[in-house]
Amino acid sequence: MLLGKYYHTLEANGRLSLPKSFRGVYPSWIVTRGLDGGLFLIGEEVFKQELDQLSERSLTKKRNRDFIRLMTNEAKPVTPDTAGRVQLPEYLIQFAGLKKEVVIVGSLNKIEIWDRDRYHTYLDTVEPEAEKIAESLDESAN
Repeated sequence: MLLGKYYHTLEANGRLSLPKSFRGVYPSWIVTRGLDGGLFLIGEEVFKQELDQLSERSLTKKRNRDFIRLMTNEAKPVTPDTAGRVQLPEYLIQFAGLKKEVVIVGSLNKIEIWDRDRYHTYLDTVEPEAEKIAESLDESAN
């Protein structure tokens, strides 16, 4: 399980050091565009499981095809080096608007990588709705 929030610096060459608690969780990762403004860094096996679930959805539905494209067309395998750094592709750095200061967040089965300012702006919009969000989840489970 991947939990916690860490502040790190994106190196000029696009390398990012993973927090020590995330190193070794998976031997290889897939980095891809995330949702809400960041990137997803997902263990390769978990990514394959997610794709298996997506592949069970009908390809006759445009939304299914669109989502598969969004998650896979720009995905790239990455393997941490001996110092626990991963190389992020420039096109994903640009997509997420990553600057020097980034936030690395554990989100259960994946890591999210955000530009620090964008992450805090996102939290500012979501946190006031926390109770409503929690209540709506409870309602949808019934």
